[in-house]
Amino acid sequence: MTLRAPRPAARPLSGFRLLEALIAGWRPLQRLDVDGFALLRSRGITRRAHSAVALDAPDSEEALAPAIDRVQGLYEMAGESPAFRVLDLHGPERLDAVLAERGYTRQGESEVLTTVLDGSRRDVPHPAAEIRTGALDEEWFEAAWRLAPRDGEQARETLHDILAGTPSVQVLLRADGATDAEPVAVGRAALVPAGRSTAAVLNMIAVDPAHRRQGLGLALSRTLLALAAVQGADRALLEVERDNDGARALYRGLGLTHLGTYHYRVRTGPAERT
Repeated sequence: MTLRAPRPAARPLSGFRLLEALIAGWRPLQRLDVDGFALLRSRGITRRAHSAVALDAPDSEEALAPAIDRVQGLYEMAGESPAFRVLDLHGPERLDAVLAERGYTRQGESEVLTTVLDGSRRDVPHPAAEIRTGALDEEWFEAAWRLAPRDGEQARETLHDILAGTPSVQVLLRADGATDAEPVAVGRAALVPAGRSTAAVLNMIAVDPAHRRQGLGLALSRTLLALAAVQGADRALLEVERDNDGARALYRGLGLTHLGTYHYRVRTGPAERT
């Protein structure tokens, strides 16, 4: 009998590797790297895919200010209001304060959760789960759009393009497990590079309001974690809004732990420049 060698322990995700994994998990339609910032643009649909993220921005305020000016100017040239995603687990330390001093308002608090996908977990796919892997499946997308639409011009087309940008595991569950019933729950695990390994970024987990409190969110999450591990991911990441207490409790019950938080700084009036 041939014994399979145990999978090496997953290295903790932090800094540049973590940010690149989060960006890849919700891939923007356009990206421009400017003075240590990743300037993400996706027709204004979802802040995760339409904001600036500091990857290797200058630490000193003297160098940081002109970098912010340049990012701000590029958004303005496109006729858009600048927005920055500020993570507590990655610098520069003064970024949030500098943006606040310029009149940017703080919005959209979220938490980043994580878990290692190794032999200590006992996740198994739900027996009624319908599974798609690789490219974006159109039936899955139709169900996802119906259960979790976005507002805005070209929102449907844009969300489709964002989700199509990264290979993923896509799961749906139908009402009562009937093969001819309408999907009532969907979820996705984007498979993204994380250094020399692969991470699974879980998102688009949505359940029809009429079918909540039936364990479908838990079933979807366990299925996604199990399948992501089969696909070679050694760590999972998930972003959840801080005021979504029910979802946060569910994910913590699955063993996901706090990794960090982020919020956005959004300019709602005329910007100050240095």
